[in-house]
Amino acid sequence: MEILEKVAYMKGLAEGIGLDVKSKEGKLLKVMMDILDDVALELQDIRDEQGDLEEGLDAVSEDLADVESFLFDQEDEDEEEEDGEVYQTTCPNCDEEIFFDETILEDGSVLCPNCGEELEFDLSDLSGCGGCCGTCGEDCLDDDGDEDEDE
Repeated sequence: MEILEKVAYMKGLAEGIGLDVKSKEGKLLKVMMDILDDVALELQDIRDEQGDLEEGLDAVSEDLADVESFLFDQEDEDEEEEDGEVYQTTCPNCDEEIFFDETILEDGSVLCPNCGEELEFDLSDLSGCGGCCGTCGEDCLDDDGDEDEDE
């Protein structure tokens, strides 16, 4: 039973027992019942308004989720365009996948964020070097495949 129904039941009991509203006690009880009735009505109005607010908040929350999804998708696309190529390797110590960009690759090593193991990269095969020095990036071999004498 709702509070409003309980107050109405109490008023019905008072009328049923023939409460004398002209006596001091009767007047006091009548005022108390009227106050309880007003409080119950006010509480019912607050509950109704709260329900409306909850519905509005749900709608705003859904709209905000749509906006966030749009904005974060845009940011992800921008970051992908700005970041350039992303590289991935697996730490041999802890098997954690590690992602890094060209600057880390150029440094030649990266620390595993999981275990702290330093991973080094040998880029000699990618540098365009003929293999004589492993790091120069220049053609160290002459036309017949021998090492240049001046280097």
